[in-house]
Amino acid sequence: MARAVRLVRRRTELAWLITGQLTLIAASLAAILSIRSHEPIGKWGWALVFFAVCVAADTVTLSFEVRRDTVLMSLSEIPLLLGLFVLPPITLLLVRVAASVVTQMRRKVAPVKGVFNIAKSAASTTCACLVVSALGPLKLEDPRSWLVLAAAVFTSAAINVAAVVAVIAVVQGRMTSQEIAATAIPSVIATLINITVGLVILIVLQQSGWAVLLLGFVVAVFALAYRSYAQFLRQHRTLSEIYDITRAIADTPHDGTLTDVLLSRVRTVLAAETATLWLPAQGRFPDVLLTARVDALGLLDVVATPDSIRKAAIESGETIAIGAKLGEDDRLAQLRESGVKDLIVVPLKAGSAVIGCLEVSSRMGEFTGFGPGDVRLLEAVAAHAAVAVENSRLVERLRFDAYHDALTSLPNRRRLTAALEESVKVRAPGEVVAVLLFDVDSLRDVNDSLGYAAGDRLLAEVASRLRGSAPSAALVGRSGGDEFVVTMRVANAEAAMALATTLRRQLQKPLTFGTLTLDVDTAVGIVVHPDHGTEPATLLQRAELATYAAKSSASGVQLFSLGMESRSVRRLGLAGDLRRALDNNDLEVYFQPKVDLRDRHLVGVECLARWEHPTHGSVAPEDFVAVAEHTGQLGRLTEAVLAAGLMRARQWVDAGRPLGVAVNLSPRTLVDPDFPLRVEELLQEHGVSPDRLTLEITEDGFVGEEDRPLPTLRRLYEMGVRLSVDDFGTGYSSLSYLRRLPVHEVKVDRTFVQGMATDAGDFAIVRAVVDISRHFGLAVVAEGVESELTLDLLADIGCDIGQGFLFSRPLPYERLEAWLGARTDAEPSPTGELRRLRAVG
Repeated sequence: MARAVRLVRRRTELAWLITGQLTLIAASLAAILSIRSHEPIGKWGWALVFFAVCVAADTVTLSFEVRRDTVLMSLSEIPLLLGLFVLPPITLLLVRVAASVVTQMRRKVAPVKGVFNIAKSAASTTCACLVVSALGPLKLEDPRSWLVLAAAVFTSAAINVAAVVAVIAVVQGRMTSQEIAATAIPSVIATLINITVGLVILIVLQQSGWAVLLLGFVVAVFALAYRSYAQFLRQHRTLSEIYDITRAIADTPHDGTLTDVLLSRVRTVLAAETATLWLPAQGRFPDVLLTARVDALGLLDVVATPDSIRKAAIESGETIAIGAKLGEDDRLAQLRESGVKDLIVVPLKAGSAVIGCLEVSSRMGEFTGFGPGDVRLLEAVAAHAAVAVENSRLVERLRFDAYHDALTSLPNRRRLTAALEESVKVRAPGEVVAVLLFDVDSLRDVNDSLGYAAGDRLLAEVASRLRGSAPSAALVGRSGGDEFVVTMRVANAEAAMALATTLRRQLQKPLTFGTLTLDVDTAVGIVVHPDHGTEPATLLQRAELATYAAKSSASGVQLFSLGMESRSVRRLGLAGDLRRALDNNDLEVYFQPKVDLRDRHLVGVECLARWEHPTHGSVAPEDFVAVAEHTGQLGRLTEAVLAAGLMRARQWVDAGRPLGVAVNLSPRTLVDPDFPLRVEELLQEHGVSPDRLTLEITEDGFVGEEDRPLPTLRRLYEMGVRLSVDDFGTGYSSLSYLRRLPVHEVKVDRTFVQGMATDAGDFAIVRAVVDISRHFGLAVVAEGVESELTLDLLADIGCDIGQGFLFSRPLPYERLEAWLGARTDAEPSPTGELRRLRAVG
């Protein structure tokens, strides 16, 4: 017989529809049987015996899970077959109904389910009796009677299966063919076995009444075997379920679906109303509390079980099992108050550490509950789940590390590139994708003066400020070194410029290192898609070019233009040409006169390299100097200018009109320990006194790497070479540098000199520089003298030397000689002929 018991109280009231129809069928068929049967009732002694046998038969069952229902297969078909042969139909009906009532009461089934099972038993019994009544009479020695009994029992089983399918379909929805087969096939198998056993019993009892003793023994053995088979099925099912779960966990990709797969499988296997995974917060992994519930389509973030039990399992590292079959009576009442029938909580262990717990609650079914076997099953699953969770976290950690910067935890260049690829695929009308690249100034200075820990702190602070100031829709990342990227959708390039200006201003708040306060500044380059490119790599490359240009911009913010890229590409192509030009002496040295402002005497010239490229024409000095710096040709370039200047200095000495020469040095040259030796060799080679050579170093060359250039500077100073601070006032030097550095003169930057005649601020700066320099005993050279008024002002405040277009532009050697003859007069002096300017202008 197949008897279904509902496991969930979901729309159970609909079961009355099926129960009512079964009751009507049973009553109608009972009336028909009463009319057709010659003796519908009687044999009450045998009725009591069959009542006891029916109740006993219900105690041996095999259970099968179908959806949220448990299908119970029992031995009740055996007493039914015997009753069909021995008892009148109405008596058999009453016995079966009474036995069913006792069974439902003993199992404490809910009323709606109990009544359904009773009505189903009554309907199936009356149908079986009707088959016997229609095909009878029965004679045990006639095989035809065996077939009649078998048909009657099969009819009863069919009614039971049909009732089960109908009630499940009404309450839970239509069943699939696989689910119907899962309900019917075990019933057919059990019915065949029970019919065979019942017929054997009838035949044996027909031969002798004493055979009941043998049958009792056989029945006992059969019951034990039946129970053993049920246990074997459970064990087999448990192993299969563990295998299926572990395989499902192993096959789950590391895409965040592990929890869904794990909980849905565990809940189904253990026939629980809920399955919950709790992973407390650990490091960067947040707290996770998710539940799979039988009537929910997805995972929920709420759970009915008390938190205290879960926490106790994690703190103790031991399994907690609470239920009627599991003990824990002191917590059972607390559990029932939460509306939970029973509970198993198993901690998840990674080595000796507990990383969370896995739990199931409320075994589905009114008369079933979790047992020790379920505890062992969940513990086995939890062991695999713990490994899977740790592996998933490891993969997530590796994936995070692969796409994020270790210092700032911001997305790295790889992640930024991937994000840009997604952003440029779809662009809404009226929007552009802006890429803002921030380059942090003075990071190298911080590393050299305060240590790399301070530099890391500076970068971390910039990252924090960018993250806090950028709009929530922006992606903030670190592309490498001292560069940060902010990308987001904006209305246009002007909006991107405004955003960059705002963010740069937010970053400029001072940063305190102990007692030292550091001003944080950045240069920002901007590109927008699609105006400046469609490929992420191109956008980032052009953003870097814009950032490089922003460093020389007054605002510190620069929007990319195609001219920047053409200049950059041009520089790259000049590398090989510059090497050939140096090999062939194609670079020319120009000379710009330097004039003593007190008596208008020519005191020297500044040597300036010029390059006329055969294809590109005149190449700007900053371009080929940058190429030389980045291709390792700076030393050769500096040496070529030095050699040309010293050669002309020797010629002027030989002509009786000695002039000093000044040569610009790159800051990188000062860190070359062999440079002073090479200067000394060139001076000796050309026979020029060291005091005739002035080496000009930009202010940031002194300040940016304060300690590293000092040995080179001291050696040059001790050799007698004059040293000059070029572009003074544009860097970050203080008065202490003028006191500490071994220099002879200061050159005021042209931007202040050119504006001093019209701007009081520029005039005040130049006057301050002159006063300070004279205080330290340094000569002052003013660059960019272009007007008579500027010349008079410089002379009034005591500036020593002037240089600019007012006197002469940089000239090649031959034109300089012509200028000397046309613009100067010779005057004898103890050291040789001096050249005085005839007129200025």
